[in-house]
Amino acid sequence: MPRFKIHHVTKYSYITPVRDSANQILLFPINDDYQEVIKHELRISGEPNVDIYKDYYGNEIGSFMNSEPHHELFIDLRTEVVTKSRLQPTDEKPAEEQWLELIKIRTQFPYIDFLKQERFNSLNNAKSVVDSLDSNISTPLQATKKLTEYVFINFEYIKGITSVETTLDEVWNLKAGVCQDFAHVLLEMLKIINIPARYVSGYICPNKKGMRGEGATHAWVEAYIPFYGWLGVDPTNNCFVDDLHVRLAIGRSFIDCSPVKGTYKGTASHTLEVGVSVSYEDGRTSDEAPAVLTPQPKKPGVQENSYRKYMEMIQQQQQ
Repeated sequence: MPRFKIHHVTKYSYITPVRDSANQILLFPINDDYQEVIKHELRISGEPNVDIYKDYYGNEIGSFMNSEPHHELFIDLRTEVVTKSRLQPTDEKPAEEQWLELIKIRTQFPYIDFLKQERFNSLNNAKSVVDSLDSNISTPLQATKKLTEYVFINFEYIKGITSVETTLDEVWNLKAGVCQDFAHVLLEMLKIINIPARYVSGYICPNKKGMRGEGATHAWVEAYIPFYGWLGVDPTNNCFVDDLHVRLAIGRSFIDCSPVKGTYKGTASHTLEVGVSVSYEDGRTSDEAPAVLTPQPKKPGVQENSYRKYMEMIQQQQQ
């Protein structure tokens, strides 16, 4: 059972003092049968009281307020997580029986939330791709593998080509992006064939072979496989999710899982720096893990207002 040390730092700096900063953080790794949080230390500048509650999807959320004038907001997470291997689905049930099971549950909670299509002008093009792969003839597990592989092969992994404002249609046309883009595309393709699919945010840990997105915030998909449950698939790396992925939050899309977001009163001019380091207990680290805070790029020509038009810089561009 791998044990990982994760250090995740977020820093907002403001040219002039701001006040009434209200923030929400999803920086509490999931605790369940496959993941155990051994240590969790959260330090926030100003030492505000943090109210912790669970959201609709079962994620732990912290909320805090800083009403006093301040020049920066610093959020420092240090956590240790043990991950456990999980049995993969055996796919023994007949395909027809599995697809019928998906039809039975499509109007039930919580699956109904994870079947709703996003607004997507290229949906017909995506349906044509799904049809060409004969995805609905395979079992749901086989179809999930095919679609995950399609995204991995046909979408180029390029850092910086997209931002949190990039639409799903833009990603589809670019055929490029980073992990959150790959996840969003796969989500919609799975929903076309009535496989419930949800977005997962977290971290991907280093291994000998190397994986895209190591040492950074990462994103992937969980597809619901009949008679098995939620199966994690990573289209950025074309693999099943096992004990090298640390789950932070689940939701319908990135908006539900943003690690840090908030609003404040004051200047719109600010800088955002993010640093993530992931290491094994013995100190091994990913070569890609940033050792220091790095500025996050802004979309050219976008004018922000003091209340953060874009979900208050939903922040950390995932890699």
